[in-house]
Amino acid sequence: MNTVPSVTVIGAGNIGSAVAQIALKAGASVQVLTRDAAKAAAVSPQVSAGTIGEPVLGDIVVLALPYPAFGAVLAAYPAGLPGKVVVDPSNPINFSTGDIVIDPVGSSAAAELAEKLAGAKVLKAFNTNFAATLASGTTGGVTTAVLVAGDDADAKSALSSVVTGGGLRVIDAGPLKRAHELEAIGAVQIGLAVTGQTPWTGGFAIVE
Repeated sequence: MNTVPSVTVIGAGNIGSAVAQIALKAGASVQVLTRDAAKAAAVSPQVSAGTIGEPVLGDIVVLALPYPAFGAVLAAYPAGLPGKVVVDPSNPINFSTGDIVIDPVGSSAAAELAEKLAGAKVLKAFNTNFAATLASGTTGGVTTAVLVAGDDADAKSALSSVVTGGGLRVIDAGPLKRAHELEAIGAVQIGLAVTGQTPWTGGFAIVE
């Protein structure tokens, strides 16, 4: 019997596609929702494809979207996502300046999301990984490590079972307030890649 939590990925870009493939590899039932059902279906013939606004089937919901798109998606689900584990992989930065755009300083996109989705269990994860390292499962020759921050141990355990089942490592980065630091790490890593100092196929690795 399949004990891996089911997963809904909202978004079918590079991160969304990579996370969906990880979940499929773990044996999870995977739903992909985008504005264009054909794009969702293109992720894999194994996913259940649909459009944003349709019922969310997954126990875990990954908002694999740019930070500015969160508002429109949340508006499509006015009742929120009660009881769901909601994963935020975003890096809320101004790509022209590299600055984090969250106000007040010290907060995070994940904290904002937790306030708006009071009935959900919000985690920060995948934002310190480039899509290529999620897809390949390796970063700099070592197994890709996914840093996860959140306040709910059961939610972390559920996401960990999917990520490790998909062949990657999970490292507990602490409570949800650590999302602030994870987003700063993500911003630095993106800045290095934009300036050509690190490749988009590499990035920060954790070596034991």
